Amino acid sequence: MTPVTPEQALRQLAVRTALPALRDGLDRHGAAVLAAPPGTGKTTLVPLDLAGLTRPGSPLRRVLVAEPRRIAARAAARRMAWLLGGQTGGPGGPGGTGETGGAGGAGGLVGYTVRGDRRAGPRTVVEVVTTGVLLQRLQRDPELPGVDTVLLDECHERHLDADTAAAFLLEVRETLRPGLRLVAASATTDTAGWSALLGNAPVISAGGGAHPVEVVWAPPPRPVRPPHGMAVDPALLAHTASVVRRALRERDGDVLCFLPGAGEIARVAGLLADTGEAGDAGNGRPVEVLAVHGRAPAEVQDTVLAGGQGGGRRRVVLATAVAESSLTVPGVRVVVDAGLAREPRTDHARGLSALTTVRASRATAGQRAGRAGREAPGTVYRCWAEGEHARLPRFPSPEIAVADLTAFALRAACWGAPPQGDPGLALLDPPPPGALAAARRVLHAIGALDGAGRPTGRGRRMVRMGLHPRLARALLDGAARVGAGRAAEVVALLSEEPPRAWGEDLAALWRTVRRSGDHPYAVRWRRETRRLRAAAAEADGTAPPDAAPDAPPDDGAAAIVAALAHPERVARESGPGSCLMASGTRAEVPEGSPLRAARWLAVAVADRPVGAAGARVLLAAPVDEDTAREAAGALYGSAEEVVWDSGRRDVTARHVERLGAITLRERRLDAPDPGLVRAALLEGLRREGVERLLDWTPAACGLRRRMAFLHRELGAPWPDVGDAALLTALAQEHWPAGARDRAELRRGVDVHRLLTALLPWADGSAARLEEWAPERIEVPSGSRIRVDYGGERPVLAVRLQELFGWQEAPRLADGRVPLLVQLLSPAGRPAAVTSDLASFWRDGYRSVRAELRGRYPRHPWPEDPLTAEATRRAKPRRPAR
Repeated sequence: MTPVTPEQALRQLAVRTALPALRDGLDRHGAAVLAAPPGTGKTTLVPLDLAGLTRPGSPLRRVLVAEPRRIAARAAARRMAWLLGGQTGGPGGPGGTGETGGAGGAGGLVGYTVRGDRRAGPRTVVEVVTTGVLLQRLQRDPELPGVDTVLLDECHERHLDADTAAAFLLEVRETLRPGLRLVAASATTDTAGWSALLGNAPVISAGGGAHPVEVVWAPPPRPVRPPHGMAVDPALLAHTASVVRRALRERDGDVLCFLPGAGEIARVAGLLADTGEAGDAGNGRPVEVLAVHGRAPAEVQDTVLAGGQGGGRRRVVLATAVAESSLTVPGVRVVVDAGLAREPRTDHARGLSALTTVRASRATAGQRAGRAGREAPGTVYRCWAEGEHARLPRFPSPEIAVADLTAFALRAACWGAPPQGDPGLALLDPPPPGALAAARRVLHAIGALDGAGRPTGRGRRMVRMGLHPRLARALLDGAARVGAGRAAEVVALLSEEPPRAWGEDLAALWRTVRRSGDHPYAVRWRRETRRLRAAAAEADGTAPPDAAPDAPPDDGAAAIVAALAHPERVARESGPGSCLMASGTRAEVPEGSPLRAARWLAVAVADRPVGAAGARVLLAAPVDEDTAREAAGALYGSAEEVVWDSGRRDVTARHVERLGAITLRERRLDAPDPGLVRAALLEGLRREGVERLLDWTPAACGLRRRMAFLHRELGAPWPDVGDAALLTALAQEHWPAGARDRAELRRGVDVHRLLTALLPWADGSAARLEEWAPERIEVPSGSRIRVDYGGERPVLAVRLQELFGWQEAPRLADGRVPLLVQLLSPAGRPAAVTSDLASFWRDGYRSVRAELRGRYPRHPWPEDPLTAEATRRAKPRRPAR
């Protein structure tokens, strides 16, 4: 096949037809929304056109393109440079400003800047940056001098940095640079929100471009478990591998397979290798399996994006979401979509974040399918049923709704947002108030915000460092403790997740990385260390010292820097393999880890899997108690604690020193504050209930039930005698002076006297207690039988023979409630229950008499119970003959 030339590629990009309307929209409104499907050229041709590089004779205008990911930024810049026949400008490395020549005199016209890697020079007209880099530039100089147009690419993905950059740019246009032009570029047609945000900016749509993509529904043959936390059912991964093999058999071209994370990529790659999928499913051609994810080395990513090397070798590219947008993977004609994605979830109360696996949205599925039709007609195999597709969420969750907002809150504060409440920025979705408040508390604790919520000078330095505020704090404060060089090295370890295989011990990891030579992670680590040293020097205005007086060895230095970054994660051993963090969260240390032997830990990285009761320690360093107390000094406190101990069911009084939730020391208080003791005893009464802690005599129990009955049936003035009401009365009027514990409380409270005092004496109703709720009732036999008020109705349980002649039982509660009579056999067992004695003697007595007279012959069973004499005695036995 004849290679496509840059000129041919430019002519084939379908977005060309939309360019006149886009230029006109920008000329008239200064902002526009561009909706263009994948593969149409919105990421590559549009910036070149707006810069005037594809229109001979047009004046050159500097264009800044913001991409959500580093891999996309580099790839987009290289593609544009190729379209111009040149190379990306400037040498690699931090701060590079040189120029690299290219073919056709186009060298240096296109460049890129990502964290730790800059290739741009004085002649660069189109510069591709990550949104994080764009935010740093806006914080340094909001006017963006020399920039004519900013294009926010892939804005449909709703990354927090992109949303924040859009809000800042809108304020720049409104207040500083009305002539700055903005383009929000989206691969979806959901553009109404962005149009409104940009002041009802025109929406320009570019159709075509992408080739047709056939959809093949390939659900698993058997049900699989839905994702939970980071867990993905191995059966789904095995099925995905089988679909890849099927795609290789049924279709030509390279295969791009979407999986949620690097772990799943490794699993599917292993399955393909284990099943001998080194050849093309019987076609005899070799197959190369490659991986693209955020932690993959840049060289590997670039190799994938460069396409195959010929020789009939097919490729299977296993990728995460980094391959969804802005990238054309050459040679791909088939996409296999496992249908899963990863989203962040933050536990703001504990300061812990975790990724969770979710079903991919319909918009995401459309993005992925579009990869198959970039260069030619293609096919997407979706590993779910067609009927499930309509039930998928329409779009992914906006990151602002689910992520840690600490960096956002600091940026907004330094930008000039109000110190409290809503930041007042033009955002598609407002930040959740609880998450924003939690972020501001963190910023106040690390000195980035003052007491009024305004940024401090220290906070302004932090925001310019291109780090999470916690890591910026660790870098600034750690330099004074362990030296600038070592602080930068440790912070560089914490700013990008290291290979899990290198273990959880931060100090050991540090030593491993130092000696790892050209390992991709070690190369990135050294580059980031240099950047951080330069950033710290710039923030302070001086070069921080490499060494610090009395600096600890490396193990101690690693612990200090980690504890400065996350003081609430300082943890103390609480059991085998378990520790309690100062935040109050329990965390587990992995089996076999050397960290299990440590008494104290500075936990650098931890997560709390969705649904888990505690956290997992992913990276930590042993630390001594003094260092832990110093690093987490803001969490230290001492106080007299007098509390109700549910385990002992009594008051505990002690003087306690704590580091957050960790109890450091405690001693017994012999003379605790009486007010605190009273509060603890009241708490005990609330938890345990007044009947369990106070001395309830039978008389007191009976009186309470009678009063509760009258309160229920008659209401006022009869008082409520439930636990809460009794507790209130006890606290206000009848508290025993000097009670120091449960025993003294029990001895000091006369419950019967308390209840008697609550009777309605004022209007005389108390005098009718015996009339309306008698404790006992005299029956025809002369017995005085106790009434049971414990149920819904008062019950009189009495032997049947004692009621002969009694036609009607009394009615209680001022005649409103009939007494329920439980008629007992001579043995005391229930024989009948009635609230209408006359009816029972007339209709029910005969059957009871017939059943029981033979069983109890010594007791009277007259035919007419209404004329018989009531008795509680049996007939005397006849003497034996």
